[in-house]
Amino acid sequence: MKARLNKRLSSQAMAFVLAGGRGSRLKELTDRRAKPAVYFGGKTRIIDFALSNALNSGVRKMAIATQYKAHSLIRHMQRGWNFFRAERNEYLDILPASQRMDEENWYRGTADAVAQNIDIIDSYNIKYVVILAGDHIYKMDYEVMLQQHVDTGADVTIGCLTVPRMEATAFGVMHVDKDMRITAFLEKPKDPPAIPGDPDHALASMGIYVFNWDFLRELLLRDMVDGNSSHDFGNDLIPDIVKNGKAMAHRFADSCVTTGLEDEPYWRDVGTIDAFWQANIDLTDFVPKLDLYDRSWPIWTYAEIVPPAKFIHDEDGGRRGQAISSLVSGDCIVSGSEIRNSLLFTGCRTHSYASMEYVVALPRVDVARKAELKNCVIDSGVQIPEGLVVGQDPEEDAKWFRRSENGIVLITQDMLNRRAAKLG
Repeated sequence: MKARLNKRLSSQAMAFVLAGGRGSRLKELTDRRAKPAVYFGGKTRIIDFALSNALNSGVRKMAIATQYKAHSLIRHMQRGWNFFRAERNEYLDILPASQRMDEENWYRGTADAVAQNIDIIDSYNIKYVVILAGDHIYKMDYEVMLQQHVDTGADVTIGCLTVPRMEATAFGVMHVDKDMRITAFLEKPKDPPAIPGDPDHALASMGIYVFNWDFLRELLLRDMVDGNSSHDFGNDLIPDIVKNGKAMAHRFADSCVTTGLEDEPYWRDVGTIDAFWQANIDLTDFVPKLDLYDRSWPIWTYAEIVPPAKFIHDEDGGRRGQAISSLVSGDCIVSGSEIRNSLLFTGCRTHSYASMEYVVALPRVDVARKAELKNCVIDSGVQIPEGLVVGQDPEEDAKWFRRSENGIVLITQDMLNRRAAKLG
């Protein structure tokens, strides 16, 4: 009698997460941590979304390639993602750049990060590899993409966003035929090709790739010894497969996980201060574009054991602890201050007569009395001094802090220390 085959493709797949990026456009937020380790949404980190998608899709084998300032990311993995059990055929390996192949310390490109770990991937005994970026916010069922990959017999299947055609100039764009086979891959084209039958939209790469492991393995071995290659999926491997093999596009809308409340598939690259602020503030909307309250598709993370949030004081004259249209995490104490359209991460404290509007406060921020803050991002552990006013005078904000093109102010402790030293 033949053994019953497991029909779920995700059980035969692994997720390889590329999490080495510095994320320099996030400025001082990535001075101490890699972009995938940046906090998001009140209690999670950016990388939790890719990992949660894999876990919820049924993928139980994962590897995370780290490089730039990886300590906080590795610590988060050890604390929040340590529940995989080898006896259940589950694995999560952290793969820092190291001198495994030669005398070079760093991964030379996204493809090289996978190639340097071929022996580890071989040990998983898997059939499919899902290559993921660790720095995007979205909910997606990779099983749907795996199924398309197998059904079409593709060499590579590429996750694609449907975007307005002229907005696609900032992406890698897929030119596809009517069957969604990719006929050309264009990097940031001035005149992006439209989707067949949809002249107003184009397909932009999400940086998500599905391969059969035996096919990718041979491709990586050839690429490693190619002196003309930059060892990158987008620059080298994908264009080669488009030209010489079978590359298929997968629409994100086909596998995006929603609860029915969202009005469109949600995907965000929170790679700038403005985008990071906006995506967090969006969560405070009456019907947010991303539903974090979906218990059928949870975003897993390190769940700190902390007491509930507390709101104290209820006096006329502005000394009232209250939060309106805001997300307030555990261990926050809102003491006689007003919070509006803001997001407070774990362990924040706000004191009497302070006000915060459209503020993203990362963990353990302390806001002193009578501070008035608007349109800003506050780095973790920052001590906001008494009476500080931010968000009312653009010139004054730019004098001491980093102010974005759209008027969002980033505040770090170093900036406040320099300001205090100059003001005496």
